[in-house]
Amino acid sequence: MPGKHIVKVYVKDAFYHVYNRGVEKRVIFKDAQDHAVFLKYLKEALAKPTDRTKLAVGVTFKGGTFKGVPRQPKNFHQTIDLVCYVLMPNHFHFLVKQRDEHSLDAFVQSVCIRYSMYFNKRYRRVGKLFQGHYRAVLIEEESYLLHLTRYIHLNPKETNPNLVKGCSSYADFLHLRHTAWVKPEEILSFFTPTVLPFLKQRTKYRNFVEDYALPGDTVLGSLTLEDDTL
Repeated sequence: MPGKHIVKVYVKDAFYHVYNRGVEKRVIFKDAQDHAVFLKYLKEALAKPTDRTKLAVGVTFKGGTFKGVPRQPKNFHQTIDLVCYVLMPNHFHFLVKQRDEHSLDAFVQSVCIRYSMYFNKRYRRVGKLFQGHYRAVLIEEESYLLHLTRYIHLNPKETNPNLVKGCSSYADFLHLRHTAWVKPEEILSFFTPTVLPFLKQRTKYRNFVEDYALPGDTVLGSLTLEDDTL
């Protein structure tokens, strides 16, 4: 019988909470370099692709020089919006919006396969890095979207009370950083005032994340995904 949240309902223009962790709950992000590489793969998957004519390089073959474009990783700029994310030592969370009906699976697998190859080469290991197929749950209640971003951004709290320093999109939501391939606008629109939009929006969202009374897992229940048996 398929595990919970492995058989996914794919819906156009829908939000999904995506989660995966290391095999046997092992660490999959050991240092800043691992974070940087995973984020690089996210950027290459989600950022607007560079004009192919600018990627051409010269190759010499049998005395002749030819120009060609090196093979590029799959790009999902037009089909996947990454709303928020967090990278924890042994797992990650995404909140994504799928703009078509079939790109989510290809996006997650592309990033995870590339990262697994990097990780195994760097640490001289073999075998799978992630514990089973990633988990994804369709978010159908608008109110859950807000609490899910809060829950995701609060993940690093136990190890680092300064959430801005966590490896997450929290700084983008507070307008302390701009990452072109992170798309917080739809969530932040719930906090938009009529005056001083960025300052008040940042303050309201920060208060919502850090001062809200109920824990995120209390509000979201099974949508948090970690407690599923993988």
